Amino acid sequence: MTQYTREQVMNETRLLAKMLANTEEIDRFKQVEAKINSNEKVQKLISKIKLLQKQAVNLQAYDKAEALKKVEAEIDQLQEELDSIPVVEEFKEIQGVVNDVLQMVSGTIAREVTNHVIRDTEGDLLAGETGSKVANKIPGSSCK
Repeated sequence: MTQYTREQVMNETRLLAKMLANTEEIDRFKQVEAKINSNEKVQKLISKIKLLQKQAVNLQAYDKAEALKKVEAEIDQLQEELDSIPVVEEFKEIQGVVNDVLQMVSGTIAREVTNHVIRDTEGDLLAGETGSKVANKIPGSSCK
């Protein structure tokens, strides 16, 4: 079994990150993000929402419930308006795709490391148990 240093693993991780950054999904994300950043209407709505969110925090801190309700309603209305803009819808969609890819990679790495540990310790892959757990099972016992 080959041993790797943490530095070697991190170098491979950086390579994987570079590969991911050059996928079709990330390229699309970059393009859509650029559209978002250059869209004046989107940027104005985002600025208004951020300003109102700050006001809401202050109103909440000073127990101004009625004013807070009005500000929150305005935030909701502006958020709905923002979400209805096609480029924002597209951005949210591609952001979800990118997050799914990253979750898939992360999950695959975790699962494969676990499987390697089980195999390397001559464990039971189907039961998800390492060799030491399998070796220390009491025969005829249902305890795991």
